[in-house]
Amino acid sequence: MPDLLQGKPGRFTLERCGECRHVFQNPRLTSEGLDFYYRDFYDGRGGEGAGTVFGRLGAAYRGRAEMLLPHADPASWLDVGTGHGHFCNAARDVWPRTRFDGLDMGDGVREAERRGWVETGYLGQFPEFASKLAGQYEVVSMYHYLEHTREPLAELDAAATVLAPGGFLAIELPDPQSRMARLLGPFWLPWFQPQHQHLMPAANLREALADRGFTVVAEEHGPAHQGNDFFGAVALAATRLAPDPDRPWGPGPTPRARLLAHAVRGAALPCFAAAAVLDALRTVAARRTDGGNAYRMLARKDTP
Repeated sequence: MPDLLQGKPGRFTLERCGECRHVFQNPRLTSEGLDFYYRDFYDGRGGEGAGTVFGRLGAAYRGRAEMLLPHADPASWLDVGTGHGHFCNAARDVWPRTRFDGLDMGDGVREAERRGWVETGYLGQFPEFASKLAGQYEVVSMYHYLEHTREPLAELDAAATVLAPGGFLAIELPDPQSRMARLLGPFWLPWFQPQHQHLMPAANLREALADRGFTVVAEEHGPAHQGNDFFGAVALAATRLAPDPDRPWGPGPTPRARLLAHAVRGAALPCFAAAAVLDALRTVAARRTDGGNAYRMLARKDTP
């Protein structure tokens, strides 16, 4: 599929392992390629829009934080892939005495530190900090982070290093086995090409955690569902038909391109309205059946 998010050039292929059902981008983007496609999405030109979206996820942030309530009362928590720190800021309502630090490869983590949404912000790749932070945290969280990484198993190794014995690793991921993934095909938003490098079925993650000395203590599917399947599909289809004519990496804003974009956006309005209704119904069904487009897993690092 092409880049349906920003309309940047390039085509990308996702393959599924016939044995374990792991989905992966093949060939993967280089680190420089990822920088190109991340640029203007979370920061820069697209930073304001991304911040608005993340700022509206309060219920999801609370659900993630509350998953730990029956299991621990942590003093220290590292949120990996924290972005601008929205989760940490919201999670303080659940854990007011916990110290929240954040790590991300984007400049947003510095802004999170300036805002006071994280105590300390680490800028860079998680495995690079693993030895420096060894054994320092009671909780490490990775919410919609692992799918962005080039080597997800190395990220799990880093988490095992950073956690103190008996500490907890909290993970949330898109579920590549979701029925919507098959129904919507390339217009299923969680494929999120080209940013998502790996999409791991829950059984594979459980096995990978066990291999690293973790015991899964809780797993949620319905509560992790994000109600955007149909709305996201309409948005991606509209972008495919009429990319933003003002995007700086495009061929230029011609009168024809502006007219087409205006026409497609107008025609998409009733589709967005219908999609919102379908997503609401889908969310109710996902909550009741414990199914959906994502899952959460909480694992404890076993004491040697």
